[in-house]
Amino acid sequence: MKQQIHIKKLSEKAIIPSYGSEFAAGADLYACLDEPVTIAPHETKMIHTNIALEIPEGFAGLVYARSGLASKRNLAPANKVGVIDSDYRGEIMVALHNHGETEQTVDHGERIAQLVITPYLTAEFVTTDTLSDTVRGSGGFGSTGTK
Repeated sequence: MKQQIHIKKLSEKAIIPSYGSEFAAGADLYACLDEPVTIAPHETKMIHTNIALEIPEGFAGLVYARSGLASKRNLAPANKVGVIDSDYRGEIMVALHNHGETEQTVDHGERIAQLVITPYLTAEFVTTDTLSDTVRGSGGFGSTGTK
């Protein structure tokens, strides 16, 4: 299923998100920088993409780590998953955090995160005095075992 997403380049240097393979769920987001950005160990820096999106109502953009960047260079979004609401029209930026012990440099045009466009439901929260019973009940963290 394909969904048209209007995109605005805020700079001529901006790179339109692209999919790495035919069935990729996430489109790569690219750094749009005037000069390389160095991120010290345990530091977070905002990395510009210089793009803005018009996400349709009923959809959201979710910004996830790129697995190679996270596992090989210890760089991942600081907020773990960024949420872009359909009414946001500003620049998409990635709060990239260095989880490692050595500084990392991000260059212009580098793939820094991936964007998944997904539908969502808006809940209507209704208060009640009772909830339906389940086998699990109120068992929380670790209650279903480890194996």
